[in-house]
Amino acid sequence: MKVFDTPLGRMAVSATARGLTRVFLPNVGCVLCTHAEVTVGCVLCTHAEVAEALHVSAVLPEPDRAARALAARAELEILQYLAGRRRKFTVPVDLSAAPPFHGKVLRALARIPYGQTVTYGELAARAGRPHGARAVGQAMACNPVPLVVPCHRVVASGGGLGGYGGGLDLKRRLLGLEGVRFSAE
Repeated sequence: MKVFDTPLGRMAVSATARGLTRVFLPNVGCVLCTHAEVTVGCVLCTHAEVAEALHVSAVLPEPDRAARALAARAELEILQYLAGRRRKFTVPVDLSAAPPFHGKVLRALARIPYGQTVTYGELAARAGRPHGARAVGQAMACNPVPLVVPCHRVVASGGGLGGYGGGLDLKRRLLGLEGVRFSAE
């Protein structure tokens, strides 16, 4: 697990030797502050007692050198993206734990270019389930690697933002960074 500060707040990434497995967005909730990843302790802040209480060290194996290198690469690419200096992520992503349909959705999602959006329905068609917009939304809610697999680029068919696990303010900021503008909803 690699924890780092960004212009959006503290983030974290985890990886295996095969690729990036998790991106923890800032300000998603914690029992002691504002971070939600309670299942792995509060890796995004300094509340060591949460991690200790949840026995994080017993749950998360020590990453090998290749995993640490990929986590460091992901950190660098995320920071470059947030600074407006990167439009495409090249760090490998390990989606092997995703259910088959979720994997199809996430692979289709990864092909949405920087600065462009698609609707949930369009993404469903790209993933092979043309009438599966709701299923696509559920798959995206489980996206383990937001930003790198850009679920913020999927919007509602009526022109609204739709949802986002990091909150709509963060979704607006990310789309704005990419030059996509939305009026207040």
